[in-house]
Amino acid sequence: MSSHDVLKTTQALVSFLGGKENIIEASHCATRLRLVLKDESIVNTEEITQLPLVKGQFSNAGQYQIIIGTGTVNQVYKEFIRVTGLATSTTGDVKKASLQKLNLFQRLIKAISDVFVPIIPALVAAGLLLGINNILTAQGIFYQDESLVQHFPAITGLADMVNTFSSAAYIFLPILIGFSATASFGGNPYLGAVVGMIMVHPALLNAYSYGEALLSHNVPFWSIQALHIEKVGYQGTIFPVLAASWILATLETQIRKVIPEILDSILTPLLSVFITAFLVFSVVGGALRAAGDSLAHGLIWLFEFTGVIGGGLYGFVLSLVNMTGLHHSLLPVDIQMIAAGGSLLLALAACNNVAHGGAALSVMLLTRDKKLKGMALSSGVSAFLGISEPAMFGVNLKLRFPFLCAMIGSALGCAYSIHKHIINIAPGPAGYIGFLSIKPVDMVNFFVATTISLIATFTLCFIIGKYKKLE
Repeated sequence: MSSHDVLKTTQALVSFLGGKENIIEASHCATRLRLVLKDESIVNTEEITQLPLVKGQFSNAGQYQIIIGTGTVNQVYKEFIRVTGLATSTTGDVKKASLQKLNLFQRLIKAISDVFVPIIPALVAAGLLLGINNILTAQGIFYQDESLVQHFPAITGLADMVNTFSSAAYIFLPILIGFSATASFGGNPYLGAVVGMIMVHPALLNAYSYGEALLSHNVPFWSIQALHIEKVGYQGTIFPVLAASWILATLETQIRKVIPEILDSILTPLLSVFITAFLVFSVVGGALRAAGDSLAHGLIWLFEFTGVIGGGLYGFVLSLVNMTGLHHSLLPVDIQMIAAGGSLLLALAACNNVAHGGAALSVMLLTRDKKLKGMALSSGVSAFLGISEPAMFGVNLKLRFPFLCAMIGSALGCAYSIHKHIINIAPGPAGYIGFLSIKPVDMVNFFVATTISLIATFTLCFIIGKYKKLE
C-alpha cells in the first residue's frame, strides 16, 4: 500500500462524505474511522464501500464509522486530518460530539456502554480463567467420574492458583464498576473506586451469604439511635454500584460549587464519599439489590416460560439489537444473572455471532469479487471468535440476504440453546471460544447450538446466493 493509495482514498472519502463542511469531528480506533457528520443523508455510501481500502461502513450512536483495518487506519486518519484541516480528536471527543445527536433513550444506552465496555477485557480474562479452572476440576470431561486434578494430583496447586486469579474480578467487581462509572458520570474515578471498596469491605457480611443470614435472622446491623442499617456487602451486584457512582459524581459536582476553594481538596472528597456510602447502605442499595435480583430471575423465568419459541424469537431479533447498540445494555443483566447462579445470554450471543460468520463464509465461496472474498473470510473468522461487526456491517448487511439468513440461523441455534438451558457462569467472548465460560455439563450442547446456527445459515445463504447468482 503506497502513500498515493492512502491520499487517493482519503480525498475520495472526504468527497463522498459530503465535503469538509459536513464533517464535525474525526478520530479513529484500532480498525475504524469514527466520524460525526452534520448530515448523514448526503453521504454517498455506495461509493465509499467501493473504495479499495474500505472494508465496510455503518452508522451507530451518532457516529458514522468506516472500517479500514489495523495499521492502515492510522495512515488514512493522518491524511484525513491533513486534507480536511480538522484538529486531531480522540474517540472521547467524538463521543461528546455525537452525544448531541442522540435522544434520551440513546444517551442512556450509550452511558451503559461507556461504563461497561472499558471493563469487558477484565471480565473476559477472568471468565476464561474460570473456564480453565472448570476444565481442570470438573469430573467427566476427560475421565469418567474423575477430574484432571484428581487424575493428575501434581496440578492441584495450579488449579487452585487459576481459581484464585479468576475470582478476583468478580469479588471486587464493584471497585471496577465504581471507577469506570464515576468517570463516565463526570466524577473522580478514584473516589468511585473507594466507594466500590467500601461496598465489598471484608467487615461486611458477604452478599452471597445474605440469603442464608436472612432466613436464620442473623443479619448484622449498624445501630445509630433508632436507625438500623444492614451491614451487608454488595459482591456480584451491578445496579447498586451504578447508582452509587451517579450519586457520588453528582454530589462531588454540587459540593464543589459551595465549598471554599481552600477547603475543596479536603471537604469535597470527604463529604462526597461519606454521604454516598451512607445513602447506599441506608436507602439505595437494598432496593436496587432486590431490583437487580428480580430482573435476573424474571429474565430466566421468561425464557423458561416461552421455551424454544422465546429463544428463537430472541435469536431472530438479536442482530437488530446489535445494530442499534442495545446489546451493551445486556451486559449488566448478564452479570446480574451470573451472580444469581448462571446466565443464558452468552450462548445466545454466540449463536448470533457464529451465524454471521457462517453467512460471511458462504459469501466468500459465492462471490468472484476478490476484495469482497477477502473481507468475507477475515470477518467470518472474526465472528467465530466473538466479534461480528465486520461480518455484519461489512458483508452481510450490505448484501441484505446474508443478513436475513444469519437472523434465521441465529433463531434456530438460540431455540436449541434455550431448550437445553445452556448456562454460562462468567462473561466471555461470544463465539466458539466462549465455551470456556459455559458450565462443563453444557459445553457439548453449546457447540451443538452454535454449529446449528453455522450450518443453517451457511446452507440457506449458499442456496439463495446460487439462486441470485451472486457475482
